[in-house]
Amino acid sequence: MYQQRIFLVNVSIILFLHLNSCNVDKLELTNPNEPTPGTFFKTEAEVQQAVNAVYANLQTDGLYQRTLYYSMDFMAFEQLNTADPVYHVFLLYTFDANNIFIAEYWKRCYAGINRANFVIHNEEAINKIPERLMSKIKKDKYLGEARFLRALYYFLLVTRFGDIPLIVENTEGNTGMPRSPKALVWAQIETDLSFAATKCLPKNLEEKGRATSGAAWALLGKAHLFQANDSKDPADFLAARNAFLKVIDDHENYELEARYSNNFEEETEHGPESVFEVEFNPALGTANLWSSDDNGTGLNECSLRGIEYGCFNWYNAYPFRDLVEEFETVADNGVKNDPRLGYCIYQTGDLYNKGKDTAVLYTDTLRYWKDGVLLNEILFQYGWKKYQNYYKQKSESNYSGINTRVIRLADVLLMMAEIENELGNIPDAIKYLNQVRNRPDVMMPNYGSPEMDNIYPVTNQEQLRKAIEHERKIELCNEQVRINDLIRWRRLEAFIREEAMPKLPYYMKYMFSFDPARNYLWPIPQSEIDSNPAITQNDQNPGY
Repeated sequence: MYQQRIFLVNVSIILFLHLNSCNVDKLELTNPNEPTPGTFFKTEAEVQQAVNAVYANLQTDGLYQRTLYYSMDFMAFEQLNTADPVYHVFLLYTFDANNIFIAEYWKRCYAGINRANFVIHNEEAINKIPERLMSKIKKDKYLGEARFLRALYYFLLVTRFGDIPLIVENTEGNTGMPRSPKALVWAQIETDLSFAATKCLPKNLEEKGRATSGAAWALLGKAHLFQANDSKDPADFLAARNAFLKVIDDHENYELEARYSNNFEEETEHGPESVFEVEFNPALGTANLWSSDDNGTGLNECSLRGIEYGCFNWYNAYPFRDLVEEFETVADNGVKNDPRLGYCIYQTGDLYNKGKDTAVLYTDTLRYWKDGVLLNEILFQYGWKKYQNYYKQKSESNYSGINTRVIRLADVLLMMAEIENELGNIPDAIKYLNQVRNRPDVMMPNYGSPEMDNIYPVTNQEQLRKAIEHERKIELCNEQVRINDLIRWRRLEAFIREEAMPKLPYYMKYMFSFDPARNYLWPIPQSEIDSNPAITQNDQNPGY
């Protein structure tokens, strides 16, 4: 896999890449004492090393190693926090421009973009490598991977910050780049992914862990859909559908896992449902987990999700009651219990550690005075099972090797249901919803059946929107997609006010600081404003 070679290239990366913020003066690659394209891109191994470096920033603390899943899951109220107050700012919406996690997220995305730019803008040098040393197919596919990764980093940025600096060239002499309208960023994402979709290899011909043509098509579909949610233009929905069909119709490479939990366990990584994953493998080294410079150049090849979310260890996060109650469990509606509840969330009495141990998750009682009356509030406590190692061991460690599935087929199918509904094709939308529910070890009653009509009828577009939100909420919980769903649907404020807040613990309701005029976007990091003369406080997102 690509990560198995990442450590071999760290010295080379440090020598020829300057990675810091998005200031162009810090991105220059012209030091005469360092390798240049003229001396570096001579072999396939060197091209692969440079592309591997682009992947590496996905594995950093600022992104998929920790910050990304913590921030997204808290903002979507998929979980609450127990002991660690550090990430309370995302749960309570009290983050500001000085937040270190937001700054690291920004910095790591731009570091990845800078590395991608280095590869992309040396396409000519790469293509000059003799065919006997590197085939045209290999040259194209590595350039496609760099384009895919640049698009992914920009996707992570534009969905969180809106207008952002669009850096596609490492231009000498400039001291910084201003924010570009998000429409231009989306256009660049589309351009990069269209290129990648035609140059990357299909999944069955590619090394596990690398970007494929299917991954490019899927992310391109997402980019079109996110824009369609704003524009309401049928052309945008059609563009998203056309991209997604490239994945859905590729039956040789993609199908739903028969067993839902295969999507979140280490031994079944890169299965038939997986479209793109971020790699983690502690066996490759974790010595710099707490001391690396977070540039993706240290030995920190593990995810921290296991220990941070581990309900039998640190227990820094646990599923919110609102999410638990979303799963279908009410027998008098004629609907059976959804097995995905047990696959995603631990409750007292569940077995773990290969069936050797029984989960005990205590409920807490909060006592407080209100209007002179002493009240008791039961705080329901659950534990995350998805992405945890408890299925095979008694305790978590700091070093989880479970890959993060960034895109999987079920997500694509549910987005297709959304597209067909918005285009007025209700029967097709229902078909895609039911395809996900008909997974062999899930087999929930189908939408449109009498059983489901009792709780989620789907006779019109608005009813179907509610069914789609319900299905995405449970199928994709703890996968960092719900916050984007709520934002792109402009549903975040209504969900928080009407559904989440009534179920929050009493004390938390008075700490909560959500502002719809501000919190649909993150602030531009203050560190960026201080160091980039092309961005001033006047360019900051509203409310910050």
